[in-house]
Amino acid sequence: MAKKKKTAFETEFEENEILWKDRKRILGLPITFTKYTLDKDRLYIKKGFFSSETNELLLYRILDIKSYRSFGQKICGVGTVSLYSADKSHNILELKNIRKSEKVRKFLSVLIEQRRAEKGITGREMYGAGDMADGGILPDSDGDGIPDVIDA
Repeated sequence: MAKKKKTAFETEFEENEILWKDRKRILGLPITFTKYTLDKDRLYIKKGFFSSETNELLLYRILDIKSYRSFGQKICGVGTVSLYSADKSHNILELKNIRKSEKVRKFLSVLIEQRRAEKGITGREMYGAGDMADGGILPDSDGDGIPDVIDA
């Protein structure tokens, strides 16, 4: 039987190898319809069964990472990883009730730094990105790239 020829879209999608995936869990069991998937450049969150929603976050846009484990989460072997990003649609993204949350946080941290290094983005360029998420663009009247100081 002849193989079906793949489209350019299918070929591009397959090149992005999945590095990590998990589901939101209830009492440690993966019985929800929220799936988390990570490839080398992006984090995807897909929610829903009858109607679904997919969110995508570029890794180099993540500014800070925090992990949290309540007593109940420790008993169930899960935790929550919070990602603070410069993305306007979701500046705080939570990976809720995932297994091995501390290892996932460390893995994400390393991967984010690698993506920033590949793109040539330094910490200096990310400062103020959180302010931009609120729509607050500071004026730069002389065009030197440094915002004007507002005197009170």
